[in-house]
Amino acid sequence: MTIGFSLFDTAIGRCAIAWGERGIVAVQLPESDDGKTRTRLLRKHSDAQEMPPPPAVRRACEAMIALLDGEPNDLADIELDMGDVPDFNRRVYDIARAIAPGETMTYGEIAQRLGDKTLSRAVGQALGQNPFTIVVPCHRVLAANGKTGGFSANGGVTTKFKMLTIERARIGHDTNDSPMLFEPEFSVAPPHRRR
Repeated sequence: MTIGFSLFDTAIGRCAIAWGERGIVAVQLPESDDGKTRTRLLRKHSDAQEMPPPPAVRRACEAMIALLDGEPNDLADIELDMGDVPDFNRRVYDIARAIAPGETMTYGEIAQRLGDKTLSRAVGQALGQNPFTIVVPCHRVLAANGKTGGFSANGGVTTKFKMLTIERARIGHDTNDSPMLFEPEFSVAPPHRRR
């Protein structure tokens, strides 16, 4: 099976996407330059070939671009190839994909939905292995009491904050009464994409 990949511009920088016959196999957040973004993606998909994306992948890129421009797109219609994803991680990713833009959950809440609140650490590890960043929105998962938790992408927690700020994220599930994670006057405007 041929794996293709391509880079695409977003409000947070140039991301990469890789795909196969059964859907998206990886989404890579931007590194400090295009070469490093390619290298990071190729670490997991060394056989991938850079090429123009097919129509379904272009639509996925456009949806992610729109989300990172502040449109509340849940990306639910993007087809992911989870054939190589362990069952536990797949279950975590399914729950994370249901978190709407602007909302957050905690590792513990995901663990409870899996039926065992002691699985919080395992949930964090699964999200740390997430090959589908943006589409599986691990940036929307926080530690207890609104603390950030980890984030393995370039820029770490700063990148996580940037993505949550774009989405105007709130703590908890009630989007009308819950406090915003960041005061609007302190929010960082997303950088302009390269054209």
